Amino acid sequence: MKHLDKGRTLGRKGGHKKALMKNLAKSLILHEKMETSEAKAKELRPYIEKIITRSRNDTLHNRRIILRTINEPLLIDKLFKVIGPKYKARTGGYTRIIKTGMRAADAAKMAIIELV
Repeated sequence: MKHLDKGRTLGRKGGHKKALMKNLAKSLILHEKMETSEAKAKELRPYIEKIITRSRNDTLHNRRIILRTINEPLLIDKLFKVIGPKYKARTGGYTRIIKTGMRAADAAKMAIIELV
Protein backbone atom coordinates (compact mmCIF):
# COMPACT_ATOMS: atom_id res chain seq x y z
CA MET A 1 0.00 0.00 0.00
CA LYS A 2 1.13 3.52 -0.69
CA HIS A 3 -0.29 5.35 2.30
CA LEU A 4 1.24 8.79 2.82
CA ASP A 5 3.62 8.40 -0.13
CA LYS A 6 3.74 11.83 -1.73
CA GLY A 7 5.33 13.00 -4.93
CA ARG A 8 6.75 11.28 -7.96
CA THR A 9 9.52 8.72 -7.63
CA LEU A 10 10.93 9.63 -11.07
CA GLY A 11 12.13 6.03 -11.38
CA ARG A 12 14.72 6.49 -8.63
CA LYS A 13 15.32 5.48 -5.05
CA GLY A 14 15.21 8.07 -2.26
CA GLY A 15 18.86 9.11 -2.15
CA HIS A 16 19.17 9.42 -5.91
CA LYS A 17 15.99 11.50 -6.12
CA LYS A 18 17.24 13.77 -3.33
CA ALA A 19 20.52 14.34 -5.20
CA LEU A 20 18.61 15.00 -8.41
CA MET A 21 16.43 17.64 -6.72
CA LYS A 22 19.51 19.35 -5.25
CA ASN A 23 21.21 19.47 -8.65
CA LEU A 24 18.08 20.75 -10.41
CA ALA A 25 17.65 23.43 -7.73
CA LYS A 26 21.29 24.52 -8.10
CA SER A 27 20.90 24.80 -11.88
CA LEU A 28 17.69 26.79 -11.57
CA ILE A 29 19.23 29.21 -9.07
CA LEU A 30 22.33 29.65 -11.23
CA HIS A 31 20.61 30.11 -14.61
CA GLU A 32 17.10 31.17 -13.46
CA LYS A 33 15.65 29.15 -16.36
CA MET A 34 16.11 25.57 -17.52
CA GLU A 35 14.53 22.89 -19.68
CA THR A 36 13.81 19.49 -18.20
CA SER A 37 11.12 16.82 -18.31
CA GLU A 38 7.65 17.89 -17.25
CA ALA A 39 7.59 15.46 -14.31
CA LYS A 40 10.91 16.74 -12.97
CA ALA A 41 9.76 20.35 -13.35
CA LYS A 42 6.53 19.66 -11.46
CA GLU A 43 8.45 17.90 -8.69
CA LEU A 44 11.05 20.70 -8.52
CA ARG A 45 8.51 23.50 -8.13
CA PRO A 46 7.56 23.00 -4.43
CA TYR A 47 11.17 22.13 -3.59
CA ILE A 48 12.59 25.39 -4.96
CA GLU A 49 9.70 27.55 -3.75
CA LYS A 50 10.37 26.55 -0.14
CA ILE A 51 14.02 27.53 -0.61
CA ILE A 52 13.11 30.90 -2.13
CA THR A 53 10.63 31.60 0.68
CA ARG A 54 13.44 31.04 3.20
CA SER A 55 15.80 33.29 1.23
CA ARG A 56 13.41 36.27 1.46
CA ASN A 57 14.43 36.75 5.09
CA ASP A 58 18.23 36.92 5.49
CA THR A 59 18.94 35.41 8.91
CA LEU A 60 21.69 33.09 10.04
CA HIS A 61 19.10 30.39 10.74
CA ASN A 62 17.68 30.56 7.20
CA ARG A 63 21.17 30.54 5.70
CA ARG A 64 22.07 27.40 7.63
CA ILE A 65 18.86 25.62 6.64
CA ILE A 66 19.41 26.40 2.95
CA LEU A 67 23.10 25.52 3.26
CA ARG A 68 22.02 21.98 4.18
CA THR A 69 20.24 21.74 0.84
CA ILE A 70 22.50 23.77 -1.44
CA ASN A 71 26.06 23.43 -0.30
CA GLU A 72 27.56 26.15 -2.53
CA PRO A 73 28.38 29.54 -0.96
CA LEU A 74 28.14 31.44 -4.28
CA LEU A 75 24.61 30.19 -4.88
CA ILE A 76 23.65 30.96 -1.28
CA ASP A 77 24.86 34.54 -1.75
CA LYS A 78 22.90 34.85 -5.01
CA LEU A 79 19.79 33.54 -3.25
CA PHE A 80 19.98 35.98 -0.36
CA LYS A 81 21.28 39.04 -2.24
CA VAL A 82 19.50 38.81 -5.62
CA ILE A 83 16.63 36.34 -5.69
CA GLY A 84 15.27 36.75 -2.14
CA PRO A 85 14.89 40.55 -2.23
CA LYS A 86 13.36 40.32 -5.71
CA TYR A 87 10.42 38.32 -4.29
CA LYS A 88 10.14 40.16 -0.95
CA ALA A 89 6.61 41.43 -1.65
CA ARG A 90 5.42 38.24 -3.36
CA THR A 91 3.68 35.60 -1.23
CA GLY A 92 4.43 32.62 -3.44
CA GLY A 93 4.37 31.42 -7.01
CA TYR A 94 7.99 32.21 -7.79
CA THR A 95 8.25 29.73 -10.66
CA ARG A 96 6.54 29.23 -14.00
CA ILE A 97 6.32 25.96 -15.93
CA ILE A 98 5.87 26.21 -19.70
CA LYS A 99 5.20 22.97 -21.57
CA THR A 100 7.31 22.73 -24.73
CA GLY A 101 6.26 19.47 -26.37
CA MET A 102 7.93 16.11 -26.76
CA ARG A 103 11.62 15.23 -26.76
CA ALA A 104 12.65 13.70 -30.08
CA ALA A 105 14.77 10.88 -28.64
CA ASP A 106 12.25 9.21 -26.31
CA ALA A 107 9.05 11.27 -26.67
CA ALA A 108 9.21 12.45 -23.06
CA LYS A 109 7.09 15.49 -22.26
CA MET A 110 9.40 18.49 -21.87
CA ALA A 111 8.92 21.77 -20.02
CA ILE A 112 10.79 24.97 -19.23
CA ILE A 113 10.83 25.97 -15.57
CA GLU A 114 11.85 29.54 -14.83
CA LEU A 115 11.76 32.09 -12.06
CA VAL A 116 8.98 34.63 -12.60
